[in-house]
Amino acid sequence: MISRLENLSKEQLDRIKTLIGEAFVTNELFHNWGSIEDRREDVKKYMDLYVDCVYQSGELYANENLTGFIGLEDSLKAKKLPQIKMLFKMFTSIEFSKIKAMLNFVKQISGSNSRYAKEHHLDTLMVCVDKEHQGKGIAKELVCFAKDMSDELGIPLLFDTDMKEYAGMYQHLGCELYNTVKADNGVTRYCLCYKRQVKNDEN
Repeated sequence: MISRLENLSKEQLDRIKTLIGEAFVTNELFHNWGSIEDRREDVKKYMDLYVDCVYQSGELYANENLTGFIGLEDSLKAKKLPQIKMLFKMFTSIEFSKIKAMLNFVKQISGSNSRYAKEHHLDTLMVCVDKEHQGKGIAKELVCFAKDMSDELGIPLLFDTDMKEYAGMYQHLGCELYNTVKADNGVTRYCLCYKRQVKNDEN
């Protein structure tokens, strides 16, 4: 069962941050930060801040064993204060050149999801499965949970990823790949959307 994470101890949250940080070291979002080994520590710092932001916003969900995690944000209920705190901490803990490189990439791919993002929607902030528990259907469980939430709210569910294999997984799980944008660093942003198919007898 997937549920929102609340009232975690510092030790529990630190463990989750470490797990997610390690999982994102190879993510192409950080392509401009150097080789995998060169960027490892900075990626872990960034994801530490990001996970804290998602958790403090009440948008972090996990399975019972804390081996699979997903961030989900209702676009009309996005909390700004945790985001502002994250940005401040990011500028004081990560080299400015790396932040600048990331912002340049983000600028190039911004608007790639505008087909749906301008409407009320559910944003998938992250999907992460502990490396030791991958291949057990946990990612499918997380995505299905997000799809159910999307159905309940009656709004589209968006996935943005820079990893081709993840885009393929989301497509396999019923999402539409509706746009791709290639940045000047060679990284492609894949934009996907899940929308409930309304049957004729529901009209």
